[in-house]
Amino acid sequence: MPENGTHASSGSLPRLRPTPSLRVNLAPNNMHGLELANPVLVASGTFGYGTEYQPLVDVQRLGAICSKGITVRPRDGNPTPRIAETPAGMLNAIGLQNVGLRAVVSEKAPMWSRWAVPVIANISGESIGEFEHLAGTLDGVPGIAGLEVNISCPNIRDGGRLFADTAESAAAVTRACRDVSSLPLMVKLSPNVGNIVEIAQAVEAAGADSLSVANTLLGMLIDTKARKPYLANRTGGLSGPAVRPVIVRMVYQITSVVSIPVVGVGGVTCTDDALQYLMAGASAVQVGTANFVNPRAALEIIDGLSAYLHQQGMTSVSELIGIARPPAVLPAVPTVV
Repeated sequence: MPENGTHASSGSLPRLRPTPSLRVNLAPNNMHGLELANPVLVASGTFGYGTEYQPLVDVQRLGAICSKGITVRPRDGNPTPRIAETPAGMLNAIGLQNVGLRAVVSEKAPMWSRWAVPVIANISGESIGEFEHLAGTLDGVPGIAGLEVNISCPNIRDGGRLFADTAESAAAVTRACRDVSSLPLMVKLSPNVGNIVEIAQAVEAAGADSLSVANTLLGMLIDTKARKPYLANRTGGLSGPAVRPVIVRMVYQITSVVSIPVVGVGGVTCTDDALQYLMAGASAVQVGTANFVNPRAALEIIDGLSAYLHQQGMTSVSELIGIARPPAVLPAVPTVV
């Protein structure tokens, strides 16, 4: 008999709730699928190739890693200065500095193939042909779980414009990648457009499996002492908490018209930020700028989501997705006379 005098019968034991499921699938209609252990990814350009953060965090606990932007040829990036701190955020004009496609296939992918965490290769081209070459080359390469098609880098432009600027050009890149790759395609949209909802619909129709919404907002910082733009590139991409309300609104709008998963990207620093995106309709989030301030931010958010679901008596993160949206209006039932 226990010391407190109670009988240790099955009826007196507390009923333990099962651990809430954080699993998500970002490519449910793709033959390969993109099953993640949780909905917290790290954003391209903020986590290197994953190895850079290994001494600091357990990268295997992440939902997925979006690699640095990969281009056909190696790039040194833009001249410095190319990073500037701003109120509640930062500007960057790195210019896609990376080792190039060949080194990714020969050096990075073999390493990723030994990891449990999926790695989504972020690809960026200056022409549709380059996107096609990148997607086709990476198709079937062990270690590449999916592609994030970056049509929206504000520091790389094709003839002065982004492929994400119009529905037609965004769809053309998506279609070209779809034609040469069976991998899950996540297309990264730009917030610097007139109608992002129309572009999201066009990309879905062209074969995207999911959308990442969104890339950075175009901004500028003036050096008042030098009387010129601070960044050598003049403009850069604004990220961090300052952009979150803008992107949450875009996610809310886009998820009302597309049926593929949407990943919210922009200003995710804590669990509450992630909850806002999920409740707005996102299936997952990417942690970006926060990684520079707190390398453990993504892991803390994973733990925070699990704790929130447990506190709310929810069994799956899927119960959160779109919960802040108004209920669907069912068609009226005709009256039988």
